[in-house]
Amino acid sequence: MRFGLNTFLVSPSFTGADLPLIATFEKYGAQLVELAVVEPASVSVPKLKAALASSSLEQPVICGAFGSGRDLRGSPSEVANAIHYVSELIEMAHALGAKIVCGPMYSRTGRCGAHTAEERESQFDQIALGLEELCRKAEAAGIVLALEPLNRFETDCINTLEQAVEMIDRVGSDALKIHIDTFHMNIEEADSGVAILQYAKHIAHVHASASHRGLLGKDQVDWTGVLGALQDVGYEGDIVIESFSEDNQVIAKAASIWRTLYDSPEQMAVEGLQFLKKSWQQIEQNKAQTI
Repeated sequence: MRFGLNTFLVSPSFTGADLPLIATFEKYGAQLVELAVVEPASVSVPKLKAALASSSLEQPVICGAFGSGRDLRGSPSEVANAIHYVSELIEMAHALGAKIVCGPMYSRTGRCGAHTAEERESQFDQIALGLEELCRKAEAAGIVLALEPLNRFETDCINTLEQAVEMIDRVGSDALKIHIDTFHMNIEEADSGVAILQYAKHIAHVHASASHRGLLGKDQVDWTGVLGALQDVGYEGDIVIESFSEDNQVIAKAASIWRTLYDSPEQMAVEGLQFLKKSWQQIEQNKAQTI
């Protein structure tokens, strides 16, 4: 169990210029760094590996960003671009000793609209074909691909854990899991804790994000229910804080952060990590006292 930070907190796209973030996040109290890599060519893997080795954050998580042109349910060129991009992330993860590549890799973020049952079925079939190819590469590299359900305003495709499991069952690969995000679950799930208990075996990665994208614990997420459910199912993966700066143009519309939500990235990181660690420990103690 590690608590970490996603580089979107500071950088719109992790590149070679962002290598100092590794030491900065370590100073903030992170136990891992999640690298939001928008353009793999902008990162020197040997230099990144050396920077990670000089810290205590050696095994990162790789997070994908699926903007325009990357869409497994899109045109042939969009599908090819998405497969090429995720393949690059798999190769990067393998070279760095990472085990997880996460994100909403099934479709372009922001694509929303109504579809008939037949159209939806056709789209799911097309996505599954792309994921089958990617899962074969992930299996060979020892990497898990974690699908992130997004809220209805960011995608019309996979909004809930149930829908993610439907896709996982369709693909049929042990390399395909779920990446849950408390921000999206707070919108789409009837009860986040219950959803975690129901689909626990599929959950490989967790994003901790406030209901308003601001400071954790000063929002409406049921943190006791979420963290308690993760403890109940014996979750041993990572929990990463994800938020975004106002000037992040890469996913500005998707994140929709139009006002200042905290004083600084350092405040968000330090206070958020402290909140998660303290809450996790307190829930453990409370559970122990009731046994």
